[in-house]
Amino acid sequence: MFNVFDKEARGALVKEAGIFEKLLSKNDIIASPADFTDTECIFSTWGMPSFTSEEIKKYLPSLKAIFYGAGTVQHFARPFIESGIKVFSAWGANAVPVAEYTVAQIILANKGFFTSARMTTSPEGRAAARKYIDTMHGNYGATVGIIGAGMIGKLVINMLKPYNLKVVVYDPFLSDEKAAELGVKKVSLEELFLVSSVISNHVAHLPETVGLINYSHFSLMKDNATFINTGRGAQVVEEDMIRMLEEKPFVTAILDVTLPEPPIEGSKLYTLKNVYLTPHIAGSFGDELARMGQYMVNEYRKYKSGVPCQYEVSLKMLETMA
Repeated sequence: MFNVFDKEARGALVKEAGIFEKLLSKNDIIASPADFTDTECIFSTWGMPSFTSEEIKKYLPSLKAIFYGAGTVQHFARPFIESGIKVFSAWGANAVPVAEYTVAQIILANKGFFTSARMTTSPEGRAAARKYIDTMHGNYGATVGIIGAGMIGKLVINMLKPYNLKVVVYDPFLSDEKAAELGVKKVSLEELFLVSSVISNHVAHLPETVGLINYSHFSLMKDNATFINTGRGAQVVEEDMIRMLEEKPFVTAILDVTLPEPPIEGSKLYTLKNVYLTPHIAGSFGDELARMGQYMVNEYRKYKSGVPCQYEVSLKMLETMA
């Protein structure tokens, strides 16, 4: 909590919002309900408890807004929003490091970095790696596929613009007008896997996206393509991905998320040479966490001043956001 709302953010909120600096739990609220009958705003982050509509009315009757210094609000937001309470999320702040991580991987992947680095373990391996690089096209004019053009997907697209890439997108909710504004081409999921040198998953984690990406898609990948997943492991049929990675040893998978997370002991994901696992590091950590707290401080200031806020979550948004 204090990494997200750091000393500077807390100082501002003590002065401007009169917050308690003590961490409070749901149990604290239930144990002393009289202390919270006049609470108008909550500042929270990961670990935010869920409340039913009845509990909100009983324990937080004056609540007007929640400022959530983290990303997804799917696990708690609906009853609050349905009760007329505004919910603000720092998803925009958490999108920044995810997009930075993704763009870095895309640029390296198009340079053949991952495969050539693991091949270059001897003079002979270096020669083989140079031969492999001759099958690559580099970044200029390469086609990158983005699955899901939500907050993170859009940010990735915009960050890629200086690199002179062609970007194709699969997102049923992306309008033709918005696609034109972003400078991308809308395609089917099948076409995206067929034409892209690098594919990056940013689709929202919803029941209908579970198992979205399967062998019928993976089998279409180019022999030297790369698949990046910073979305959710549940969106990938893992056995199908592993099958493809075994069939196409020069395809690379960069997986920051899996299902389960971490992979089970003995999973082939640990031993396949064309798989690169990272321990869910794409999102905010370390000093990056403070960005999310600062976003919520700024959002609170807009809210109190009556200025239009940027990161309010609506019921409609819950249908498609991560």
